Amino acid sequence: MDENKLKELKENPKTSYLAGELVRLSDELKELEDVAGADEEMKKLAEDEKKTINVQLKAIEEQLEGMLKAEEEEEQFPNHIILEVRAGAGGEEAAIFAQDLAIMYEKYAEKMGWSFKPNDDSESSLGGYKEASFEIKGQDAYKKLRFETGVHRVQRIPATEKSGRIHTSTASVAILPLRKKVNFQIKDSDLEVEFSRAGGKGGQNVNKVETAVRMTHKPSGMTVRVTAERSQLKNREKAKSILEARLQVQKEEEEAKKYSANRKSQVGTGDRSEKIRTYNILQDRVTDHRIKKSWHNIEAIFAGGIESILDELNDAAENPQE
Repeated sequence: MDENKLKELKENPKTSYLAGELVRLSDELKELEDVAGADEEMKKLAEDEKKTINVQLKAIEEQLEGMLKAEEEEEQFPNHIILEVRAGAGGEEAAIFAQDLAIMYEKYAEKMGWSFKPNDDSESSLGGYKEASFEIKGQDAYKKLRFETGVHRVQRIPATEKSGRIHTSTASVAILPLRKKVNFQIKDSDLEVEFSRAGGKGGQNVNKVETAVRMTHKPSGMTVRVTAERSQLKNREKAKSILEARLQVQKEEEEAKKYSANRKSQVGTGDRSEKIRTYNILQDRVTDHRIKKSWHNIEAIFAGGIESILDELNDAAENPQE
């Protein structure tokens, strides 16, 4: 095996033990080759032992190959993501819709056995979300939710509407994969960090210590606020990882737009400004505009029943139309 590759395997905590076994067995094989020339009896014993070691080596190499393949897939489709929702056009109704979407994804995460943890939120006067951020961890989280990024639209009669008029409101969703190998490194000199008291519903100590972190990436003007952890350091680390993920996604969006004319996939670029789906309450219908398909039973969908929608989107991405 290539020395550089072996070095990588030794430095990787997941593969270091097997890499050590690979080296040990390879060394044993060399020793046996030296012994084999002594006499015929020793040569036969050495050949038998070499066969056993070669079988073990092959098994270890296959195991390492499988582990590296799984690691590569996890890097492409990480199990750790950030979900961001923001109210768009529609005032208070848009904020309520943003909250409805957040609850929908939380219910879906529960069904999948994933963890769903708030990072920070900014509530409207009626209790909806002006914007909110959540951390999701679970098997295939990014693979399942990667096509949810974009503008979602709702058509309904708001509870606050006395004349019974139908309102159209929007909210944007962003799915940010948190990869272990970050391609977008942020310089500390490019960051502006402010600390404050977390406030809100966090318990007795939440207002006594300045644990909330607001981090701004000065070159882009992008800002992240994290209040989830009780430790200022942990909130700072999380804020930086979210900024890195946002900037990386922004870069990928720009690249995707360049080549979008050549893309056969119906699913689109993954741009958060792209209008992707309409939830029509009166007609009990959800329509995804990218794949031109509709589903009914909105109540079940808002309760986390989005499996069929996600499956159709993934199928459309993996099997693009010619």
